[in-house]
Amino acid sequence: MKVARFLIKSVFCIMLILTVMVFSIVIFAHNSIDVEYKIKKGDAFNVDTRIPVTAVYEGAEVTQTSLTTIGEEYDVDLKLFGIIPVKSVNVEVVDEMYVAVLGTPFGMKIYTDGVLVSEITDVQTSDGLKNPAKDAGIKVGDYIISVDGEKVYTNEDLSEIVEKSGGKQMDMVVRRGNKDYTKTVKAVISSETDSYKIGIWIKDSSAGIGTLTFYSPAANVICGLGHGICDDETGELLQLNSGEMVAAEITDIEKGSAGSPGQLEGKFSQSSLGNISLNSDCGVYCYLKGKRSFQDYTEIALKQEVKSGKGQILCTVDGETPELYDCKITVRTSAYLSKTQNMVVTVTDKRLLDKTGGIVQGMSGSPVLQDGKLVGAVTHVLVDDSTRGYAIFAENMLETAKSVAQEELKEAS
Repeated sequence: MKVARFLIKSVFCIMLILTVMVFSIVIFAHNSIDVEYKIKKGDAFNVDTRIPVTAVYEGAEVTQTSLTTIGEEYDVDLKLFGIIPVKSVNVEVVDEMYVAVLGTPFGMKIYTDGVLVSEITDVQTSDGLKNPAKDAGIKVGDYIISVDGEKVYTNEDLSEIVEKSGGKQMDMVVRRGNKDYTKTVKAVISSETDSYKIGIWIKDSSAGIGTLTFYSPAANVICGLGHGICDDETGELLQLNSGEMVAAEITDIEKGSAGSPGQLEGKFSQSSLGNISLNSDCGVYCYLKGKRSFQDYTEIALKQEVKSGKGQILCTVDGETPELYDCKITVRTSAYLSKTQNMVVTVTDKRLLDKTGGIVQGMSGSPVLQDGKLVGAVTHVLVDDSTRGYAIFAENMLETAKSVAQEELKEAS
């Protein structure tokens, strides 16, 4: 009897452990799988979840002949060992996607929609320190859009309006996130400058060097950087009012090292690539008014096709001509759940390490290739290790390029 009870308890414990293990595996798989995917016509749908997950459509395993209609979307069930439900995902069948891979430097000039509050500081007055902006509820990261109905475009615009107010009440429209608020502000006279101040530092523009990633002939969009242009102090994405992309030439390199990111230095040319249509987390995008022609086009790899292993970075660290350098690609565990920072790229090519120390500022947007396909673009250097940096999936950048083209068509119609 004791033996039987022991066996029953043992079996129960084993079953409980197995149940917990399976549950943990299902949760892990569920949390590491995106809800939307694309596959090319004639391909099977495979997602690297590091565990055996089977794709099932209408009760049958997805094969090369299951999902075949380009443009059609299918609801596919992912099952552990082909039995236990993990997640349902949307799969769209697409044609092969080709772009012109670039890797050339460009200059960016961007002007904000309104002026960005980058710092709040007290004003020294004859009655002591005061801060009208803070008292009115204005915060760092806010955009001042207008004052008393007058649109604000530049630092000079706001300074002139504040000075002319003579200390009278001003109604400022402030944009915070996606909402606009009205804040009532009364300027005070600074005893240091003998002029009216409200106690803020503001920014109305930004400029810098980056790398172009690709040109999409289907969207007629050129893009680069792989990440958005943000304010240095707040880290917030700059809200675009207008901007321009111009050709650039790399003139010098500040070599990177652990704890000290380097940078590429360059000069802008007078050759305009076009106006910036979008500043987003996935980079900067320019819809071209005329079609561009390139001799060579490269296929974009879908995100589930990208594997950890050897790759190449195409970048320009001297002049205007890009070169290929060897690297190692590591797909992040959370790769499918984010639009950015999907991979870690490690520079292994001694030539690039000798020139730059690895990844430096200005290389953002540099195309990353694997097995002859464009898989992504470098976005950020890891400060504690200049040989490594984050990269974004090329598929995510292409999706953003398509959205830019769609918005352009809406405005045109």
